[in-house]
Amino acid sequence: MRIGLFVLGLIAAVYAAAQDASFTPEQAQRYQRLVGELRCLVCQNQSIADSNAPLAADLREQVRTQILAGHSDDQIRSYVTARYGDFVLYRPPFKPTTWLLWLGPFLLLALALTVAGIFVRRRTRAAPGGEPDREHLRRLLDEESR
Repeated sequence: MRIGLFVLGLIAAVYAAAQDASFTPEQAQRYQRLVGELRCLVCQNQSIADSNAPLAADLREQVRTQILAGHSDDQIRSYVTARYGDFVLYRPPFKPTTWLLWLGPFLLLALALTVAGIFVRRRTRAAPGGEPDREHLRRLLDEESR
C-alpha cells in the first residue's frame, strides 16, 4: 500500500513538472501568485490553485497561456475580471461598485457599537446608581415615624 502511494505521488510530481516545464522560474512564481489571487467561482471559498473544479482548471490554463504569451499580471487580471467580474479577485479594486464590500464590515462594526452603547446607557439609567441621597432617606424615615 505504501509503495503504491509513493509511486502515485511520484507520477503526480513528474506530471506537474512536465506541465510547468515551459515556465522559467520567474514565470512559475508569477503563475503561483496569480492562481492564488483568483477565486474559484464554483467553490467560492478556494483559490483556483486549490480547487479541483473544471472551471478552476480552465482558469489555471488561461493564466498559464497568458503568462507564456508574455502578458503582464495586470493584463491577466483585467482579462479575468472582464470575463468573470470583480468577484473572481480575492482583493477587488476599491471603486463605487465595491464600496459596500470594502466598507461593509466597518459599517456593521459601527452599527453594533452604537447599539451596544445605547443598550448600556439605558441599563445604567434604569439601575439605581451611586450613593443614596441621605437627606432624602432621612426625610422618608421621618415621615414614616410620624
